[in-house]
Amino acid sequence: MSVYSVKGKGWRYDFTLKGERYTDTWFKTKKTAQAAEAKRREEIENPKPEMEEPPTDISFLELVNLRLDYVKAYQSEVNYRHSVYMARRWIARWKDLNCSRISDQMVQALILERSKTSAYTANKELRYLRATFNFGIKKKLVHNNPTKDIDFLPVEKAVKYIPPADHIDKVIAMADVETQDYLFAIRETMARMNEINQLTWDDVDLQNRCITLYTRKKKGGHRTPRKVPMTQRLFEILSRRSATRREDLPWVFWHKYWSASSGRVEAGPFQDRKKIMRILCEKAGVRYFRFHALRHSGASIMDQNGVPLGSIQRILGHENRKTTEIYLHSIGDSERHAIEVYERATKNSHTNSHT
Repeated sequence: MSVYSVKGKGWRYDFTLKGERYTDTWFKTKKTAQAAEAKRREEIENPKPEMEEPPTDISFLELVNLRLDYVKAYQSEVNYRHSVYMARRWIARWKDLNCSRISDQMVQALILERSKTSAYTANKELRYLRATFNFGIKKKLVHNNPTKDIDFLPVEKAVKYIPPADHIDKVIAMADVETQDYLFAIRETMARMNEINQLTWDDVDLQNRCITLYTRKKKGGHRTPRKVPMTQRLFEILSRRSATRREDLPWVFWHKYWSASSGRVEAGPFQDRKKIMRILCEKAGVRYFRFHALRHSGASIMDQNGVPLGSIQRILGHENRKTTEIYLHSIGDSERHAIEVYERATKNSHTNSHT
């Protein structure tokens, strides 16, 4: 019998179902014990479907901080700096709100405000904010992305200015020796500025005349190395610097700066050098360009001289071939040949129409 009494204690039920034993004790009456048993059997035989746990809603400030920690660990230093710059603006607006309180209308208002600077600036803001909310969804911290239905603003794309080689020469000539070495290192390797900033002597192989550059601009944010051969000029520069280097500093290029956190002057690698190129371009009397233009210039020169696209792609450290094609600003032989064919065809058509 599944329901029975124990003297001095009360009623209990005790039964076995599907190989499992179930019991509960000390009901005041037989009737209540029987009702409890029936209810328990019903729960076992007809279990309710498990309800999906609703996503947690966290504060926007917490989401942004978690995203910044992720970017710092997995993405490039430049991307982290850009993320911090934009996050400060978002926090000023929405620091007291939970993520669910941020609507698409609020985001749209921010994007339109940023568009007063430029459409490019607004679109960049939208990309970074969208990535932040997508991060929250992926980590099951939030359940909605208020940016998902907001369109990017149309941008008028212009031909990117690539300085001619003689303008680059003039700019480098205006610099001091230390900065000349730095600019030649970027020019001769077509490296990203951050890659040269982080270059250490362990990455320099003078014997085999190559250097190893690292980038996080790969899928998954993995720090990926690539080897780039040295030109003769770069070999001479690095040989000279190696002979006079400070053994206690690992970086090829470094500077001294005041550290607010330690309260003293420290030595470390460069983070960014935004002002130096504008000053040098003004001194040289040429149109302003930045460090990244040196990569584009080098890629175009190699393309004009018949270097295979695959080789250019590996030197630049691109994962996608299409990215490399963006860097090639020269008009290739195939395009020139196509126009020559068109020109001959239109001339023949014009001649035939008058005979």
